[in-house]
Amino acid sequence: MYKHIIWDFDGTLFDTYPVMAGSFRETLEGHGFEEPLEEIIKQMKVSITSALKHYEKKYGIGKEFFTAYDSRRKEVEFDLSKPFEGIVELCKYVHETGRKNYLYTHRGESSIKMLESYGLTGYFSDFITSQHGFERKPSPDAILHLIRTHHIDHSEAIIIGDRDLDLESGKNAGISSCFFTDKMEENPHADYVVTSVEGLYSII
Repeated sequence: MYKHIIWDFDGTLFDTYPVMAGSFRETLEGHGFEEPLEEIIKQMKVSITSALKHYEKKYGIGKEFFTAYDSRRKEVEFDLSKPFEGIVELCKYVHETGRKNYLYTHRGESSIKMLESYGLTGYFSDFITSQHGFERKPSPDAILHLIRTHHIDHSEAIIIGDRDLDLESGKNAGISSCFFTDKMEENPHADYVVTSVEGLYSII
């Protein structure tokens, strides 16, 4: 049983990829390009930065497009993004069993606002967002900060995420990692692979 659970946000706590990809596809269509939603999600699951670079190269889009996409995403994501079914109850369970949840995301304060809108912030002991200025994943810097700040034993901590970047940041910090994905597949960076929120109970 792990005492310290570090959560990624997009695709782990909240099912935001369909919303982000939908906004991206709409912005592409507004610029005269068509792209399957599934392909956009696939690119975003590598990383948002990687997806932007991919489509910049493919379609020659630039700063104007990215600004339009960011504006469209912000218009809709707060109302349309929701936590995965069972996540609220799981975070509550961790909190009520005397353990700690932490957020570690590349997002800004929007992640905390969305957690708050579903009554989740009270179950978390700390939040690391882009506002803190740590080097991006897979750097271990943010996790090491949490370890120092909260006097965490490495063996009692685990990071849960849906991307290699999340898992690698955990490995680089010397803690366990869990790959949260929609289909069972091996991952060289993961100690565990889980395909449902229910499956997380057996790990944490």
